[in-house]
Parts: sequence; structure tokens; C-alpha cells
Amino acid sequence: MKIAGKLMRMTRRTLQGLLTFTVTLSLLLSRGLIKAFNLFKSLGGFFAGSKRIIGESFVALFICAIGDLFAGIFLGKMSPMLESYPGLLVLIPGAIGMRGNIFGALGSRLGSGLHIGTLSPEMKKSDVLSENIEATIILTIVMSIFLGFMAWIFCQIFGFKSMGVVDFTVISVIGGIISGAMLLPATVLISLKSYENGWDPDNVTTPLIAASGDLFTLPSIFAAISVLEIVRNGVAEWILFILFLIMGATGVVIGMKGGYNLRKIVQQSVPVLLICSALGTTAGTVLNSRLGVILDNPSILALVPLFSGESGDLVSILGARLSSGLHSGIIPASLRPRGEALKNFGIIAVLSVIIYPTIGLLAHLVSAALGIPSLGLERMVLVSSLAGYILTPFLLLVGFYLSSVSYRVQLDPDNIVIPISTSMTDPAANTCLVFAIMAVLAL
Repeated sequence: MKIAGKLMRMTRRTLQGLLTFTVTLSLLLSRGLIKAFNLFKSLGGFFAGSKRIIGESFVALFICAIGDLFAGIFLGKMSPMLESYPGLLVLIPGAIGMRGNIFGALGSRLGSGLHIGTLSPEMKKSDVLSENIEATIILTIVMSIFLGFMAWIFCQIFGFKSMGVVDFTVISVIGGIISGAMLLPATVLISLKSYENGWDPDNVTTPLIAASGDLFTLPSIFAAISVLEIVRNGVAEWILFILFLIMGATGVVIGMKGGYNLRKIVQQSVPVLLICSALGTTAGTVLNSRLGVILDNPSILALVPLFSGESGDLVSILGARLSSGLHSGIIPASLRPRGEALKNFGIIAVLSVIIYPTIGLLAHLVSAALGIPSLGLERMVLVSSLAGYILTPFLLLVGFYLSSVSYRVQLDPDNIVIPISTSMTDPAANTCLVFAIMAVLAL
């Protein structure tokens, strides 16, 4: 009887334990299903609310990818020039980034002006528009000079074989003037007309301008080298060099003594763009350090402007949207992302999942079509996707904290966020790309 009693008690405890476990498991599963349902519901709401933004941004990014692809093809065909003009690869990413920084910031300022009503979408002359244009011209000359010096200095620091500082400066400034002459009217037109036709400039303008910068920069550098070939090692080259230095100094003086908006843009932009130029040159240094691997696999050159350009476009879209949100009060200038800021994070994450494999595919297809030796379809897509997914969290953090911090210290995010974030993205993007290339080639 005692044994039977013990068995009964053990059986009862076991059944109670199983029942408790089953009830607990059921509750946990129920809660999990409720959370999953709420998550899917919130995701459904997110996609429903963000459908237009994602659609507009993806269209803009895809158009940009085509522009970046042409830049990549041009760069892929420039392999002999990279050998003939040592150090040129150090200059190129900085030059591409500088165009995006200067004209992307112009587009962002125009977009914010359109949002808050200080600028009319009609093509009318105004002090705001005129001073923005004047500031952009000054910044183009000054930053081109600085970029030429920085490229030469970095080559000396890292022991790269390179051209002289006069050659770097002449190429940089002439290339900046040529590309700026095309980008300035394009930026104003894209900003005003996209807003006039119901497109949000924050989703469209910045990436299109950045892609235009990528597209125009390399041909402009090629044209600048053609000019250099004519005047190189002669008195004419030194005359150009001295003339450019005088133009830069004069531009700074005009900017510092001009109207309120002109002074504000120049004063806030010059320090930022100096940092950006150094970061852009760092990006070129990263690539130049693996020049042998790149020249052995020319399709990588086709991918470089695509990857850097699209990464810069993603962080520019985020920066422009956050900047407009801060100006209009929709997004608080806090140090913790929440609400509308997290929604923008989600938009960028979705776009990155789509765009990075796409640009790897595009780079391979075009390289194969033009007879440029390729890593292969799988490897190109893997390189682009791996590098992009590693880079995406960096883009989100940089875009958010630069926006919030600059606004909290009473600096205009339109002058700060896009230039610094895209410039920080360039070396980070090239580092991730080099890492992914080395990792995939080792497979």
C-alpha cells in the first residue's frame, strides 16, 4: 500500500508538472503568436505608410545606379591612365565625393527651403537661391584646390608613387570647374521641378545629384588630364596653378563678406568639407593600397563607383529626410532614435537589402558585355551584398547622430549631414568593399 501511495503521489506530481509545463508553453506560444501578429501588423503598417517613399527612393537609386554604372565603366577603361598618372586613384574617390557633398548639400538646402516655404518652386530669382549658387561656386573652387593638395600629401605619407602637387591641383580644379558647370543647373532644376511635380526632394534630389556627380566627375577628370597634357611641365601649368590659388583665396574672402545666407553656408561648409576631402582622400588611399588586385580584376573598378555612390545615396536620403524632419519638428533632436527616425531607418534598411545585390548584378552584366574581365556573377553579387550589409548599420548610425547633434548645437543639418556622412561613408564603403573582395577571392 505504501508503494502504491508513493507511485500515486509521483504520478500526480509528474502529471501536475507536465500540465504546468503545457500551460506555460501554451501561454508563451500564445504571447509569441500575439507578438508576431502585432509585428506583422506593424510591418504591414510600415510598408503601407512607407510604400511611396520606398518607391520614389528606389526609382531614384536605380537611376543613380545607371549613372554610377557609366562612371564605373569609364573607370574600368581608365586602367592604363591609372598607371600613367600615379596617384590618380587617390584623387578620384575624393573628387567624386566632393561633387556629391557640395551639390548634394545644395539640393538638401533647396529641399528644406521648399518644405518650409522660404523658397518658391517656380524658377524665380531670389536672394536665397542666388546666395546658394554663389556659395556652391566658391566651395567648388576652394575644395578642388584643397583636394589636389590632400591627394599629393597622402601619396607622400603612404609612400605611393605619384604626380607632383601642381599636377594634382590642376587636374582637380579643372575637373571641378567642368563638372560644376554641368551640375549646378542640374541641381537647381532637379530640386525645384521634383517638388513642383509632387515628388519629395528628400527622396529624389540628393541621390540623383550624387549620381550626376559620379557620372560627370570622371569624364571631367579625363578632360582635365587632356588639358594637363598640353601645359604639363611648362610655364602655362604654373600660371594655371597660381591663378587657381588666387581664385580660391578670393572666393573665401567674398564668401566671408557676403550676405547672411552666403556667409552662413561658407562658414559652416568650409570646415566640414575640409574634413570630407581628407576622408575622401582616405577612401582613395584604401583603394590605391590594393591597386595590383584591382588592376588584375578590372570589373572591381566598375563596381567601385556603383558601391560607393549607392551607399552615399542611401545615407544622403536618410540625412535629407532627417534634416527636413528636424526643421519641421516631426523628429525631435534626441540622442535616441524613435518614432519617425526609426521609420526612416526601416526605409533605408529595406532599400539596402534590394539595392546591394542589384548593383553587383549590374556590374557583372556590364563588365561581361564590354569584355572587362569579371569575378563572375556569383562572386560579384556576393562581394556587393556582403560589403553592403556590413556597411548598412554604419550608415544608419552616422546619418542619425550627425543630424541630431548638428541640430542640437544649432548648426544647419543641410550644411553638415550630407557632406560629412557621405565622406565618412566613402572610406568605410571602400574598406568594406576591399574586405569583401579579399574574403570572396580567398574562397
